[in-house]
Amino acid sequence: MNPKIRIVNEEILSDNWYVLKKITYMSEAKDGSWKSQARESYDRGNGATILLYNREQHTVILTRQFRIPTYLNGNETGLLIEACAGLLDKESAEDSIRREAEEETGYRVTKVQKICEAYMSPGSVTEILHFFVAEYTPTMKVGEGGGVAEEQENIEVMEIPFQQALEMIKEGEIKDAKTMLLLQYAQINRLLDPVPSQQHILIAGPYRSGTGDDPHLIQRNIDFMNDIALKVYEAGHLPILGEWYALPLIEKAGSQRIGDEIFNRIFHPSSVRLLKYCDAVLRVGGPSQGADEMVKAALSMGKIVYRELGDIS
Repeated sequence: MNPKIRIVNEEILSDNWYVLKKITYMSEAKDGSWKSQARESYDRGNGATILLYNREQHTVILTRQFRIPTYLNGNETGLLIEACAGLLDKESAEDSIRREAEEETGYRVTKVQKICEAYMSPGSVTEILHFFVAEYTPTMKVGEGGGVAEEQENIEVMEIPFQQALEMIKEGEIKDAKTMLLLQYAQINRLLDPVPSQQHILIAGPYRSGTGDDPHLIQRNIDFMNDIALKVYEAGHLPILGEWYALPLIEKAGSQRIGDEIFNRIFHPSSVRLLKYCDAVLRVGGPSQGADEMVKAALSMGKIVYRELGDIS
């Protein structure tokens, strides 16, 4: 907890739909003095949102529903176009957004990718929103969507071209912040670009992990990843291991042992550089912090991440 903040009192103002509190607290100023302040805080729990996109059709799934706060603040119809979203309801963010996607849109997605989390209105609302993206196909449609009738949801499902959705932001037809963020993320990271038929795939797996730096065990890991690389090549793609690139450079630079200053300066950073020129990452093998970091970096760049060799077409 922040030692410069002391909660003095919490008063519940409303506990009808969600919880509205008046928080009185003391904060320490730069001169060391303490000052009392009071703010209202609205706790509605945390939530999740997702953009469903179809790379082949170049479309996205959005929803439209009536939102009374927008109606009270200038939205003439009260209808708002949004990405699918909902509260977590004691579930993990991933489980929650899969459920919400099916309830609201009718699409049952299994592989979801988390891109970030954010406070959406930190001046008054406690909510953290978890942001996801996922590919959908027509075969994933298992219902009509529209929300849950018992919760009085009346949601229109919209499948629209991605470029049209971007234009709707410019024209003011889409004004929902989470939806704008997701659409712009998809644009920046080129999520809807066609997957190249021949991909440049970086193989990410354990090198030193679990070996105690035993050279025989390290070679075993390399042999395993080389076997995977050969299978990727035979599938029609161009594989690469960071080790193929880094190890000769490390030796040439004068490294004396695994994990010395020269090794650490080149080994992992060289893989990050390679990643920029690859279409995808294939995560293979057992535990590896370095490989997991490569996957995280790939996701942040909007790269494809494969977890199984069979996922590569």
